[in-house]
Amino acid sequence: MKYKLGTLAVAGLMAASPVMADLVFPSLSYRTGPYAAGGIPFADGYADYFTMLNARDGGIGGVMAKVIECETGYNTEKGVECYESTKGEGALVYQPLSTGITYQLIPKTTADNIPMHTMGYGRTSAANGKVFSHTFNYPANYWNGASGAINYLLSENGGDLKGKKIALVYHNSAYGKEPIRTLQELSAKHGFEFKEVPVDHPGQEQKSQWLQIRRDKPDYVIMYGWGVMNQVAVQEAANIRFPMENFIGIWWSGSENDVLAAGDKADGYKALTFHGVGDDFPVFDDIKKHVVDAGKAAGAGDQIGTVLYNRGLYAAMLAAEAAKTAQEIHGTADITPAMMRDGMENLEITEAKMADLGMPNFGPSFSVSCENHGGPGLIGMTQWDATAKEWKLISEFSETDMSVIQPLIDEDSGAYASENNIEAGCK
Repeated sequence: MKYKLGTLAVAGLMAASPVMADLVFPSLSYRTGPYAAGGIPFADGYADYFTMLNARDGGIGGVMAKVIECETGYNTEKGVECYESTKGEGALVYQPLSTGITYQLIPKTTADNIPMHTMGYGRTSAANGKVFSHTFNYPANYWNGASGAINYLLSENGGDLKGKKIALVYHNSAYGKEPIRTLQELSAKHGFEFKEVPVDHPGQEQKSQWLQIRRDKPDYVIMYGWGVMNQVAVQEAANIRFPMENFIGIWWSGSENDVLAAGDKADGYKALTFHGVGDDFPVFDDIKKHVVDAGKAAGAGDQIGTVLYNRGLYAAMLAAEAAKTAQEIHGTADITPAMMRDGMENLEITEAKMADLGMPNFGPSFSVSCENHGGPGLIGMTQWDATAKEWKLISEFSETDMSVIQPLIDEDSGAYASENNIEAGCK
């Protein structure tokens, strides 16, 4: 970390100060609409973590955290409206939870000097902090996901994918199209044949796509889907007897919602991840004690340990740790959005810190810098056990191919800087 002030200094400042305003964390949630099944557990996990910090720790650095939820319905226009209606309330960091909303908010948050965290989604080239000063997508992005899937398949095939055929079933949107260029480059590098199979929103009808897959006979299918599209795809794959162990979803296609409907037919389906699975972490004991049992849960309290609840919790933890970092850098507990940006750019997550937070081995260790807002891009693989009805981590968090990804980040971020007259550089 570039800057360091002891927490005692922050505590001393607090003792001499009047009661401070809450630390505000907006939640652009979607509890309604076609993607509500995924939006609800994420929003619950995000809110419950801050509720726990308030009850257990007295907030962050002695200042209470406040989560403001604004319903977007996963609609880009509503997401922008939510941003405009909440940004004046002291909002420290935005989590748009939508690639479409992210694209619209990048220039707005930059102009307003408010940071944005698009964890595992959004514009991948925002990993270049020299161009995207206020957008962060650590610890991994969509291009890491594409490379992580190919690296896993390389490991399953003795390091050789020549002559193999790999299809991408994708949500026909900015989100779903994100990995295409990366997979094209990886196809050229490793000699596999790459096929694109788009699915239009919301994805309830996929007969033609899976007939195409049955006809083309790919060795593997990778999926970038969301919401009901995932459930339908898993069921259609089962209908054509595509081997589930050869079907890999991105992390937004790897929740309980995506596999339970298919029952035993979903057994063996795989999904990428950048964080831990299950509820076997000490932090959940504190969530149960201080939040669920206290009647303060954002939802019914029945989502704890599910994939998307855990992801919301992880996002909240990273936001809280960035806020602590900002407090240390600036020597005040009452931080501003600009200070929060500094905290995010100097965030360091170690295994020791994760263990102290009750989340040992929950995610990779990483540090953020101006040059790299994207983190290390370490990707793990999970697999669905239909009998136990649980996801299991079946690989370590492993490096992705930055020799392919970094030039793509440089090219795309460079084009964005040129188009928007941005002088790239670090403050």
